[in-house]
Amino acid sequence: MTPKVVLVTGVGGYLGGHLAARLAANPDIDRVLGVDTVPPYRDVVRTMGRAEFVRADIRNPLIAKVITSANVDTVVHASLTALPPGPTRRTALKEMNVIGTMQLLAACQRAPSVRKLVVKSNTAVYGAGPRSPAVFTEDDTPKDISSGGPAKDAVEVEQYVRGFARRRPDVEVTLVRLTNLIGPRVDTVLTRYFALPVVPTVLGYDARIQLLHSEDALAVLEQAALREGGGVFNVGGDGVLMLSQAIRRAGRVQLPMPAAAVPTAGRLLRGARLVDFNPDHVRYLNYGRVVDTTRLRTVFGFTPRWTTRQAFDDYVHGSALRPVLDPSLLAALESRVLRTRV
Repeated sequence: MTPKVVLVTGVGGYLGGHLAARLAANPDIDRVLGVDTVPPYRDVVRTMGRAEFVRADIRNPLIAKVITSANVDTVVHASLTALPPGPTRRTALKEMNVIGTMQLLAACQRAPSVRKLVVKSNTAVYGAGPRSPAVFTEDDTPKDISSGGPAKDAVEVEQYVRGFARRRPDVEVTLVRLTNLIGPRVDTVLTRYFALPVVPTVLGYDARIQLLHSEDALAVLEQAALREGGGVFNVGGDGVLMLSQAIRRAGRVQLPMPAAAVPTAGRLLRGARLVDFNPDHVRYLNYGRVVDTTRLRTVFGFTPRWTTRQAFDDYVHGSALRPVLDPSLLAALESRVLRTRV
């Protein structure tokens, strides 16, 4: 059954804003409300059409009035942030992630009109470490996550969502766990990391990474809001890339360094406001993380358009990243080395 009144949180960000625009373009939906403390980007506003922006803080109990007064039947919680691009807002982001979700769920619980809840989570809930399985399924429990990082926020949020599902069994709850986003139009820790001319890595590690194109993330959230039935679904592009492969495909120079030197490098990059190396990020770049998406294809009925490799290449080409070193010079050097060995 197509929703009639949809509320989308986090419209000040890329996913929330573009999702509200997509839903507003659906003639079967009567009304779309976009909620955030900051307005959407200008390019998003031009595409939002009849979607209404409501400046509101989901951490405030007044969000309940927004939901009840508009008779919202579908709530898409798209504001959860797993890997923020900077450390200065860590406290505020934790409050928005955890406290904001608690207040939003409390408002939904009291609103009899709400019939569907979609929550954008991420695969950071599984953690990353030496004990991690080769491929995570939706039934796996968290391992090797920091005690106070953004991944911990996602774990807490999912716990509150499960509690809400028990208290309101009449509401269809869909939890989508997105792998790390990539694409020319998004600004994330990974897009900043791979844009560095010299990319630091930990000596002795070459992680397997699985990525999701930002357009596929929008498509799956849109489908989650429209489809019937709930559930928990991993969402990621097919295939994987080794970290070293991704660095080469981006035309960057890899700089392996001892693990003890990583905190210093992280402080330098953080101080220059280039990229934030938080502990969860470092674990991910050391050990990687790959998830099984069988349930996404067979139950949810969605197959990402871009594979991991295609999504990464689209990011490289769309961001106009130029190789740090001339590929022809590298090829000539490699050829000379091979001739020398012979």
